[in-house]
This record gives sequence, structure tokens and C-alpha cells, in this order.
Amino acid sequence: MKKLVVLALLSASGLYAQNNPNPGYWQQHVDYKMDVSMDVKTYRYNGKQELVYTNNSKDTLNRVFYHLYNNAFQPGSDMDARLKAIADPDKRMVKTFKTPEKTTYESRISNLKPDEIGFLKITNLKQDGAATTSKVAGTILEVTLAKPILPGQSTKFTLDFDGQVPVQIRRNGRNSAEGVALSMTQWYPKMAEYDFEGWHANPYIAREFHGVWGNFDVNITIDKEYTIGGTGYLQNKNEIGKGYQDEGVQVTYPKKAKTLTWHFVAPNVHDFAWAADSNYAHDKIMGENNTELHFFYKNTPENQDGWKRLQPKTAEILSFYNKIVGQYPYKQYSVIQGGDGGMEYAMCTLITGRNYEGLVGVTAHEFGHSWFQHILASNETEHGWMDEGFTTYIEDLAMHTLMPPKDKKEEEANPFAGSYANYFYMVKTGKEQPLSTQADRFDLNMLYSISSYSKGSIFLSQLGYVIGEDKLAQTIKRYYADFKFTHPTPNDIKRTAEKVTGAQLGWYLTDWTETTNTIDYSIKADEDGNTTKVTLERIGRMPMPIDIIAVYEDGTQETFYVPLRMMRYVKDNPYKSLKRSVLADWDWAYKTYEFTINKPKKAIKMLMIDPAELMADVNRENNTYTGGK
Repeated sequence: MKKLVVLALLSASGLYAQNNPNPGYWQQHVDYKMDVSMDVKTYRYNGKQELVYTNNSKDTLNRVFYHLYNNAFQPGSDMDARLKAIADPDKRMVKTFKTPEKTTYESRISNLKPDEIGFLKITNLKQDGAATTSKVAGTILEVTLAKPILPGQSTKFTLDFDGQVPVQIRRNGRNSAEGVALSMTQWYPKMAEYDFEGWHANPYIAREFHGVWGNFDVNITIDKEYTIGGTGYLQNKNEIGKGYQDEGVQVTYPKKAKTLTWHFVAPNVHDFAWAADSNYAHDKIMGENNTELHFFYKNTPENQDGWKRLQPKTAEILSFYNKIVGQYPYKQYSVIQGGDGGMEYAMCTLITGRNYEGLVGVTAHEFGHSWFQHILASNETEHGWMDEGFTTYIEDLAMHTLMPPKDKKEEEANPFAGSYANYFYMVKTGKEQPLSTQADRFDLNMLYSISSYSKGSIFLSQLGYVIGEDKLAQTIKRYYADFKFTHPTPNDIKRTAEKVTGAQLGWYLTDWTETTNTIDYSIKADEDGNTTKVTLERIGRMPMPIDIIAVYEDGTQETFYVPLRMMRYVKDNPYKSLKRSVLADWDWAYKTYEFTINKPKKAIKMLMIDPAELMADVNRENNTYTGGK
């Protein structure tokens, strides 16, 4: 019967399909069954895991790797070492000491006591009933198999695990700053991903995650006073209650029971998270396409206004993302107070906050990850900008649309202006590293954050400048439709845009993501009899097509467009009400470009490159020529 429920959910959501259009594409598959018991007094838990692993590759596997994320929260761990070494550690994870001379930091992990650390210990690990050989290396369990897994073959792993929930330091933990008892993320032995690049057994140092698609069947036994919110569909609503039960149906658990067992099923996800507290309020509203939106938050007076007002706005966000990206495929999403800021997981997010505006902002971002990380599951360790950046892009669109600025000028301004400002700041530091840098290996947290969130967002907003806003909108929708429930790479978003437009965009992907080349163009005008000679100069290394608007003294305007030769493409006129002249293309090898306006110089009031300011030109002061100068 349980299996029928899972199959029905999969069928209803259409989640079985791997519709990646790349010839020969494959991905591994996992099916988890876990039974877990939590002791809310000691913060210790134990469980059994059964994992059926299907090798869809053409390779024979002799080893597998599990993530043991909890082990990061121990003195001397890789995460602890990184906190001590980096110049700008995450302030949540350190104690800060300031003197007039300097600021120093002390890792909070270094001072954890044995009953405060996190750990995950594995015993009795077997493959199809046969013993395996394994060793722990920090947050990775390396397993030598009892027998190889051949291409197309499935095998069953069984194991027992004992864990301890660490003091809340980063993402998962107990007794958060806002008083949430348990934020259970990265809590179970998780199979590492294996794909065309090989194993992704990356240690847990600071950044985010990459996982194998599969189905989860999880039983969690916990003190009956606790309410759980998290990944998946609750299967025994009327045994649990806690705001889940169907209307008019009474809860059936024994009144004298000390614990309850919560049974969740999650189809085709690549992670499973949950949070629990004895003082959670639980509200539910229905969103678009009969999607249940659940809200779990501390039942305190100061929480009521913000968390209640957040709920209808979350439904608006769901509709907005459905429209601009594609349909959210699950029938449930939970917004849960917990963790240490905001962090996305499958079918849920853990966030902090009480203020309405702040709650909406963080929910808009974390919910956006459902599309770009938990449905379009790019490898965040290698390409964090594809998730964080694209999510920032749609978050900024959503906030600009659903929470519009009160000031008219701000409302009409570039909704992505914040990302551009952050990027320009990073460039001025002289410390920028390419977006292709592995997420944990940026020299500074600041560089990772601005690169992944802001420069990653500009990849899309600037692509709208390059190919046209309408074509960008089509690209995003097609990218989602083609690659959902797979693991797209940077080349996939580039090829999608090329298929939508016919443009050649390899140069754009390379320059923006694999180099620190910057964009800098200047414009000048010189008298040439009764005409004006306009000279453009490419000062930065990165080439671009160029939009120019001309404003004349008589009040008329027109635009000029200089295609980039290597694009082999002319975008549609972005200024429909203005006459546009498409000029000869400009090859990147030439530093300057000239064209003529059939008006004397005195008739020109202003010439401006990129009036929409969607091109990330690092020196906009030389983008404008003003008449008389």
C-alpha cells in the first residue's frame, strides 16, 4: 500500500521522466528508506537506512562515498580549519573580538564540548547482505564494495547510524538563536553523486550541496509534544494531528503515548530535511495548482503579524515563479522557522526572522531555489552561480513586482541594480576570481557571495541585454522545461539561449564565467562638416554588442545598434517606439569603431551607450557624450 502511494504521487507529478535533451545523458538513482528515533533531551538520534542504488552509468563502480555532514561540527574539522584561515569568516560561526588596532575571530567549532559537537557514526554497513570495508575521512565515508556495481545494475545498502545534533552554528543544529529546538538538515548518511565527471565526494567546509535524485520513505519517532515540518508528504495525518489532519477527522493516536512516529514520503528529490519544536504554530493555505503551503513558526506574540502576513504573499510568489520559470511540480511546500538565516531544501526551506518585509524577502529567495536547485539541480560546488545567481535574478524580479518600491523613480529603476553595484565593488577591490572557481576555494567569503549571487544574477540580466528581454524570458522557460529533474551544466543554459535565438554565445559564457575580463566602452563625437563622427572604444577585455541612444536638441530621439560579429545575431529593437539603425557589425579584434550620424554636432544633445544600464560596464562615466563637450 505504501508503494502504491509513492507511485501515485510520482505519476501525478510526472516526476519519473529524465528529459535532459543531451544525447547519451544519464544520472544515478537512489531510493532511501529510513527509520529514525530522536531523543529531544540528549539531542541524540539513531536510525536504520536501506538504500537501493541504481548505476545508470556505463562505468563499473568498485567504491561509493557517503556524506557525513554532521562531522563538520567538531574541533579540528575542515570547516573549523577554514574558519581559522579565511580573513572574513562567516560571523555566525565565530566569536568576534575588536580592539582599536584590529579585529580577530575565534571559531565557535573549536570550543564545542563533547555533548555539543555534531557527529554521524555508521555501523553494520552491508551491500546486499555482505559486509563492506569503509573508513571515515572527515565528512566523507569511503566504502569499498563487497562486489562491483555493473552498468545498469542495482544494489541494496543497509546500515545503522547514530547521530548527535550539534549546537546551532551553521544551517543544522539545536536551539537556534530564535529558540527552535531542532533544525535537522544534512543529518543522515547521504550517498554522494556520481556523474559524467566522476564522484563528487566533496568535504563539507562551508558551501552547499549536490545530490542524487531519488525517492525517500522516512519514519521519524519523536516526543509527542513536538511538531515536524519538512520535506515530503505526511502519510499518517490523522495519526499525527498537529494541524495536518483532514478537516472533521479526529486524531487517532493513543492519549498516553509518549512519542509519535511521523511518516513522510518524498518522490524524486535529492535531499531530505526537517525541523521540529514543541511550540510550533502550524498554518496551511492553498496555493496555485492545489499546492499546499505550510508555515511552521514559533507560537509567540512577536511572530504573529509577520508570519501571518507572509502566507498570502508566499502564494503570490508561487504563482509568479510558475509564470516566469515553469510549474512547481510538487503539491507541497513548507516555510519553516529554523536554522541560522535562510537555506533551501527539497519541498521546504528553513528561515529566520519576524519582520514582514524581511520574511517576504528571504522566502522569495529560498522559494526560488526550488526551481533552480531542487528541480534544476546544477552542481553548486562547481557552479554555485547557476543556482544562487539565477535565484537572485528571479527574487529581484518578484520583489520588484510583488513588493514594488513606493518611490516612483525606484519603481522605474533597474530591479537588478543591487547586483550590479555589488559586482562593481568587487571589481574595484582587484581581488575578483572567476565564477568557475570551486565554491569553497574563493579567497574570501565576500568574493564567493558577490560572485555567486550578484555576478551570477547579472549573467541573466545582462543576457537579456545581449539577446533581448523577450528571448531571455523564452530561454529561462525552455531551460527549465528541458532540464528539470536533471543536473544541467553551464553549457546547457548557453545552448538553450542559442537554440532560442540562433545566436552564438560561447564567447559570453567563457568571458563572464571563466575569466575576470571586464566590460568598459567609451563614446566620443567629432564634427565632420554637416555630420557627426561617433567613435566607440573597447577599453575592457570583454566584447559586447552595443546599444546607443541619441537625444537631439529638437527633442527627437533615435537608437543605433552595433552587432558583435562573433554573435552572428541581431537582436530585436528593445526600444519599440524609437527608430533604430542597425549598423555594420564590430569584430572584437578592433579596439575602436566609427559610424556617422547625419546631423551636425551642435544638433546632438546627448549620446549614451546602454541607456537601460543592463550591460555591466565598469566605468559608466565614459558611456555618455553630452553636447557642447
